[in-house]
Amino acid sequence: MSQDSNLYQQEGQSSPDVLPEDPSRRFWLGTACAVSGVAGVAAAVPFVASMNPSDRAKAAGAPVSVNLSAIPAGTMVTAEWQGKPVWILHRTPEMIAGLSKIDQFLADPNSDRPGYTPEYAKNTHRSRKEQWFVCVGICTHLGCSPSPRFAMGGAEGMPANWEGGFLCPCHGSQFDLAGRVFKNQPAPDNLLVPPYYFVDDNTIMVGLEQAAG
Repeated sequence: MSQDSNLYQQEGQSSPDVLPEDPSRRFWLGTACAVSGVAGVAAAVPFVASMNPSDRAKAAGAPVSVNLSAIPAGTMVTAEWQGKPVWILHRTPEMIAGLSKIDQFLADPNSDRPGYTPEYAKNTHRSRKEQWFVCVGICTHLGCSPSPRFAMGGAEGMPANWEGGFLCPCHGSQFDLAGRVFKNQPAPDNLLVPPYYFVDDNTIMVGLEQAAG
């Protein structure tokens, strides 16, 4: 383990060296983590009920429209798409500046690993516009939902050189404010960026990469 990677290893946290061998046990463990994680995020970040389509549309995986004008800088909301929590974070200039300082600590800083980052988001901020970050709020380890840790430094129990990000409550995986996972964490990959596009400056559509037709 390199010295660099240790800078973002939480003191007292441990990671399982070996995953449960029993597939059913692993499934139920992941399910339990996901349920508890989603509940935690729901308490901290309000769901935007008015953004949600009907139950029938949700069941069909319909795209979800999100109004960005109601999201102050430095905060995020959670929408629901295909039954998954989708985070929309409005990054401040300080948050954006912090993303370029930590590449050496990240497992996949350029989002080269396939399957988690669309081509339009393969940049430092992993988004179409640097002030807006959109991702599926599910850890790539066992499916828990990480919690926001936006404060820089150690104010929220994170390392002193923390630039803001997310902490998975189940096994301690850490992600930056672009959903990039740090080195030597239980989570193997960055958080998933879903398909989305900007309808206009104040609206995004989650679930499609461009307008239909």
